[in-house]
Amino acid sequence: MQIANNHVVILNYTLKDNDDNILDKSEDGSFCYLHGASNIIPGLENALSGKASGDTFSVTIPPEEAYGIHDAAKAQDVPRSMFPPEQEIEAGMQFNAEGPDGQMVVVTVKSVADDTIVVDGNHPLAGVTLNFEVIVMEIRDATAEELEHGHVHGPGGHHHDA
Repeated sequence: MQIANNHVVILNYTLKDNDDNILDKSEDGSFCYLHGASNIIPGLENALSGKASGDTFSVTIPPEEAYGIHDAAKAQDVPRSMFPPEQEIEAGMQFNAEGPDGQMVVVTVKSVADDTIVVDGNHPLAGVTLNFEVIVMEIRDATAEELEHGHVHGPGGHHHDA
């Protein structure tokens, strides 16, 4: 079976940046996704199309096909008073915030001064070229429930919170 839309794909992968730093790694076929449902970055999903179980390959994904180009406009100075007063804030911490359209976004603290904290709403990997080493472990047809929900379910199905 070859990878195509509406297939569940189970992978092993190692993700590195251009300096050969490991950014992420799956464990023993623990990463699975529904192909064609935009559950993974577009560049990797495109590279996986047509692959078969047992295929091993390397692919380099530019930022435009991954988490986007870093947008300096998504960084901003925020008054310290916007954070809980008892919480110590450090660079690298992440918080949920409301974006300009009312949606929730994750922001990363870039720097901390006495009265001002610089936060960045870009994905932490925005602007980064991603290098994947991939092994396709298994491919199967998605269940009707997985197709309806748009993501993979584990053994015994999946229960959404009400």
